[in-house]
Amino acid sequence: MKSLLNRLTQHEHLDRDEARETLVKIAKGEVNHAQIASFLTVYMMRSITVAELEGFREALLSLCIPIDLKKYNAIDLCGTGGDGKDTFNISTLAAFVTAGAGVKVTKHGNYGVSSGCGSSNVLEALGIRFTNEEKKLQHQIEEAGICILHAPLFHPAMKEVAPVRKDLGVKTFFNMLGPLVNPSFPKKQVSGVFTLELARLYHYVFQNTDSQYTVLYALDGYDEISLTGPTKTFSHFGEQLLHSSDFGLTNLTSDSIVGGHDIASSAAIFSAVLDGKGTLAQQQVVCANAGIAIATALNLKPKDGYDRAYESLVSGKAKQAFITLQKVSAL
Repeated sequence: MKSLLNRLTQHEHLDRDEARETLVKIAKGEVNHAQIASFLTVYMMRSITVAELEGFREALLSLCIPIDLKKYNAIDLCGTGGDGKDTFNISTLAAFVTAGAGVKVTKHGNYGVSSGCGSSNVLEALGIRFTNEEKKLQHQIEEAGICILHAPLFHPAMKEVAPVRKDLGVKTFFNMLGPLVNPSFPKKQVSGVFTLELARLYHYVFQNTDSQYTVLYALDGYDEISLTGPTKTFSHFGEQLLHSSDFGLTNLTSDSIVGGHDIASSAAIFSAVLDGKGTLAQQQVVCANAGIAIATALNLKPKDGYDRAYESLVSGKAKQAFITLQKVSAL
């Protein structure tokens, strides 16, 4: 590891195999925490390459506990986090809206690292119980149209890295990896990322798979569709600049989509939106993100996806998906 760190500090890059092998060594406890912190710091100071990203992804997927949900042809909605925008849990809410619209969802998520309240934090606070038992997850997606894949239960090898990430408290390349390592290996994905450069890297990675995907980066810095300005998208159809008007909407202000300051207030916003008591801005931004997921899964135009998402939310179907998951996850 010392020689590798010396190479990296001399601005060298790893090839795909080296990246994979290094992460496997870290996962197996063969690297001390100081070296892990140094390794992570390198990628805070310079860009990750496609080969490195693919190697890290391969390592985590080879070490994960795989789950077979292929027959549901589900989609994952997952953002990298790390955009520093402090929005409420938009993509998590969008996952339930998507499920309410009849599109099956396998939502990969985790506790917040660089943010105060990640997907798993708010869901756990609202009574969702996590599991990695295949039969239970299959039952959840059959009954609720959605299941939650809580990352630590499927990536046990990450226990070596978790305390280092927590102590650092800033985004690392593991933020970059989250949407790429869903243990159910979905063929459909909507992934939000925190830089335009990373969006292009994701596009290159997904192009080497048979995925039906959309990568999102809002040009004013959000790792999701914010409706505060245009969003750059990369998909199996190519590149596009997506505007609020594509959903039949006008731009929102950044203040209107700010989230809770802690888990309790985040959970309160989450519940209010599902109950149909969220603000118009909150409803619109959630439905825009769900709309893109629906459009990606069903090959629709963004506006058609948005309309289905809005109907799911206002009709209570999204809330019913959540209530059902709440009940079956407790079994």
